[in-house]
Amino acid sequence: MYSAQGFEFDYAGVIIGRDLTWTPTGWATVRQANLDPDQRSAPSFDTLVRHTYRVLATRAMRGVVLYAEDPAINHLLEDLGVPVLEG
Repeated sequence: MYSAQGFEFDYAGVIIGRDLTWTPTGWATVRQANLDPDQRSAPSFDTLVRHTYRVLATRAMRGVVLYAEDPAINHLLEDLGVPVLEG
């Protein structure tokens, strides 16, 4: 569950859970890894998960730190030049 209304934060930290992964063919969602029963049972699960992380990652006014439980996402972010928090 999350809540972010407008631009509320100077800085934010977003942990991308195991419900969003990076594969050789692109982004993939994992319904079983999501802990929100409303999202998990939604027919539009894929869209909801992607939207959730997009909203959380764009609500800080000065900066955001991203960390993913999936090492492949952290490698992707590093390849894109995004500083990644070491886990």
